[in-house]
Amino acid sequence: MDTAAVKTYLTGLQDRIVSKLSELDGGNFIRDAWERPQGGGGITRLIEGGNLFERGGVGFSHVFGDNLPPSASAVRPELVGRSFQAMGVSLVLHPRNPYVPTVHLNVRCFIAEKSGVDPVWWFGGGMDLTPYYGFAEDAAHFHRTCRDALAPFGAEYHPKFKQWCDRYFFLKHRNEPRGIGGVFYDDLGEPDFEHCFALTRSVGDHFLPAYAPIIERRRDVPYGERERDFQAYRRGRYVEFNLVFDRGTLFGLQSGGRTESILMSLPPVVNWRYNWQPEAGTPEAALYTDFLVAKDWL
Repeated sequence: MDTAAVKTYLTGLQDRIVSKLSELDGGNFIRDAWERPQGGGGITRLIEGGNLFERGGVGFSHVFGDNLPPSASAVRPELVGRSFQAMGVSLVLHPRNPYVPTVHLNVRCFIAEKSGVDPVWWFGGGMDLTPYYGFAEDAAHFHRTCRDALAPFGAEYHPKFKQWCDRYFFLKHRNEPRGIGGVFYDDLGEPDFEHCFALTRSVGDHFLPAYAPIIERRRDVPYGERERDFQAYRRGRYVEFNLVFDRGTLFGLQSGGRTESILMSLPPVVNWRYNWQPEAGTPEAALYTDFLVAKDWL
């Protein structure tokens, strides 16, 4: 179990992603290093008011604690009372142009320890896409790249993790998915550390190939106030999921994490309307009928 190698990979992944995103935007990400009083810290990289990204955050954290927070031990009650360390990279990008989708990536490693027994470790992660105006070729490309990330490790991973993503990023109170999904997994600890670490590295390494081509295709599509208004309305769903259901948000807050870094995933401009419905036959309605549905995009 080489935790130093995991940390080296994660910090390098953050640097590579920020470098490419800065190139695409033409602006600079600020670098905000922070320490956690209870142990550990991280580096938050953030852009606001960019040319491409209205807000984008790419965070690395490595934190320690005496007891696993409830969000981390909920499905593994035998780990309650163990000390822990958790490290990961998490990003959310909110582009300005409504035709460029919001995207999320997370790759992480947890280690739960107790004196006298072997440590318990696991990996988790995934990426998912949240369009406001859907394009079938973009959805297929994103899912195809997710499949390619997992294919070297076994044919069973992609359908399992794709379905897991569809279940996880679902707003139960709205009875609708957050976006078009991707892949998601947690508690990955078999067959061994190297296999799970390599799979997680592959997911992280495939993020830019999955997302950057979509940016290039859509960043110059003309838009107006109508599209921006719908984008702000749909961003509300993103806020609802992150604050009500997201385990990463809950873990960060429950473990005494840095609030600014945890909530950097929230979009800068959001609207809510009472019982609004899109007009039939419009591009806005097509998002609901053609994209926010369970589908095999491959």
